[in-house]
Amino acid sequence: MPDLMTRPHRPSGLRFLWLTLLLVVCDQLAKQWVAGSFELYESREVFSGWFNFTYVHNYGAAFSFLSDHGGWQRWLFTAIAIIVSVVLVIWLARNPVGLWRQNTAFSLILAGAAGNVVDRLIHGYVIDFLDVYYQNWHWPAFNIADMAITIGAALMLLEAFVDQRRAKEEAES
Repeated sequence: MPDLMTRPHRPSGLRFLWLTLLLVVCDQLAKQWVAGSFELYESREVFSGWFNFTYVHNYGAAFSFLSDHGGWQRWLFTAIAIIVSVVLVIWLARNPVGLWRQNTAFSLILAGAAGNVVDRLIHGYVIDFLDVYYQNWHWPAFNIADMAITIGAALMLLEAFVDQRRAKEEAES
């Protein structure tokens, strides 16, 4: 077994952590701006008829899941996000740098998890403010961290389909 100190260095997916850091900083700056500039539940129109900034506190998970359950969910969701983050960093460290779609997906999900964990630890809730709607129907408010998680998950699905197609093409050759 080679010694870890003498093992040749190979570029890994950890090189994508710049994206994670950038998104966490953008997410936190946006949340600070909203919390400092809006009253709770205040809404300001951005694009007429479909998009507002609306300041809300989310005590639950995605789409306010379990938000009204007395506070224990704060610690459950924090623990889950920390565990997922550790796993994602391990995967990034093990991934070759050339798996850019997968590394980008992991970095995006990691950014979203970290951004929301910071909120839960500091405030006890997540600051949401992006409000997409049509007439009287509003999608649950979300934030930049939530967008990063969603885009990262979609990218992971895309990567799974690309890998599946690639494996099928190689099998047919």
